[in-house]
Amino acid sequence: MRHTMTIGWADAPLKQFVDDARVELAILMHSSGQVLAQLGFQRSIDVQTACALSAAINASAEHLGTMVDGTPFRGLHYAGNARQIYLGQVPTAEAMLLVLAVFDTESSLGIVQLYLKELQANVAAAAPAAESAAPALAENFEADLNRNLAQLFGRG
Repeated sequence: MRHTMTIGWADAPLKQFVDDARVELAILMHSSGQVLAQLGFQRSIDVQTACALSAAINASAEHLGTMVDGTPFRGLHYAGNARQIYLGQVPTAEAMLLVLAVFDTESSLGIVQLYLKELQANVAAAAPAAESAAPALAENFEADLNRNLAQLFGRG
């Protein structure tokens, strides 16, 4: 039995990516490691560990790339004996998201990278619109505060 966890809007784009790219396991996460959607993992502890490690690897690669080449390194691929991993970036209007994909001989790096571009477009279309946050303080907060304090202390 495979464990599936999603936050709603991220489920469909990740599922399509998993199906199209023929990957075994996939996680869509915020660059901080917060899970947005995942497919294929057996235990939630594995998901949490994978997210924490992926976020750390991404942050390290970005910093090293900036130090060495002036631009962050993007994308990470590792080919093991039986499985491969790919850690890619998924930019949105709000933040940079990460996708971790684990695949075997049923897929290839080229296929995963091809469908990552499609995932990027699908996530951009599905992501909720950025909410415009109200200002923390009203525009005339200081004037109102001073007037109310003056009235409170009998100076106004």
